[in-house]
Amino acid sequence: MTRLILTNDTSAAGNLGAAHLADFLIGLERQLIWGRLPSDAELKVFFGQRKKRQHRLHWLDYSPRWRLERVDAVGLGLIEFCARYDAIDLWIDPGPNGQLQLVCLLHYLSPHREITSKLTLLQADSRIAEHWPEELAKWRLPAIKIGSDHLQLASKAWPAFGAPTPQHWFGLLEKDLSVLPRLRQAVVELLEELPGHATGLGVTELWLLELIREGCVHPPDLFGSYFQQHEKRHVYGYWEVGALLDGLAHCPEPAVAGLEEGPFTMEMHDDRSRRQRYDKSKLSLTQLGEAILAGHDDFSRHNPIRRWWGGTELTNDRLWRWDGAKRALIAPS
Repeated sequence: MTRLILTNDTSAAGNLGAAHLADFLIGLERQLIWGRLPSDAELKVFFGQRKKRQHRLHWLDYSPRWRLERVDAVGLGLIEFCARYDAIDLWIDPGPNGQLQLVCLLHYLSPHREITSKLTLLQADSRIAEHWPEELAKWRLPAIKIGSDHLQLASKAWPAFGAPTPQHWFGLLEKDLSVLPRLRQAVVELLEELPGHATGLGVTELWLLELIREGCVHPPDLFGSYFQQHEKRHVYGYWEVGALLDGLAHCPEPAVAGLEEGPFTMEMHDDRSRRQRYDKSKLSLTQLGEAILAGHDDFSRHNPIRRWWGGTELTNDRLWRWDGAKRALIAPS
């Protein structure tokens, strides 16, 4: 029996591959928690056969060409590739991006019964890429055979996150989500990244302000403390946290002072002098930053907001908020 593993990223795929758990592995890598969510038409292009001179992002972009050539997979669509295998295991990380990748994948595959009948979910309790191949080879995760209930839930959850308001995503909390065991926590964690009802900032932005107040004055220390303290619960990765820090520091009325460089891009990282200036920045909270943490002011009262949360475009005059204490979604007033 030939076995394929689809997992969240290339690092996880590398470790699972070294554990010799399948004939072939693919890390999908797609970041879905930041920026505008892809439409169904864009997913069709992403997962479909690669056309000549196609420059859009493609699902095979995350695998070296030589590996694809070895199995004659260059340019194949996901459906055609999966059809070659007898069994397909989905090794999925527990965090929000992993869960969004899962519901996106199941939503896309749901019309193809010949593929979904081969799917088995292995839901990890921690990030797969953080474990050595020797550990992964010994894991005995519950094998959940994908059925119609999983596909139906995924085809509700994926459009819910892509809707123009967070209402349908919030509405998932009233449903039984247990067939996808980590989805409920992902729903809550993503809602917590909406602007807070009193502060105008999401929970990750507030954590960054708290760490700066506690003495993380240089960006490398701030990043290190953030990922160490929130190892088991963080929505955003390295690049997204850097972008959030940019937003707190480089705005009309900053909450953070002292960030000497930006924006937090690959171009900045590749420029040694700029990166050194960034790392040596001495961060501190402004008066606004202190007032926000004290619950006395709102970031959005002083600064423009324009960002995507799934399919919702958040702006100052269309600012959906989250009340964590009441677990309530607050519509724009």
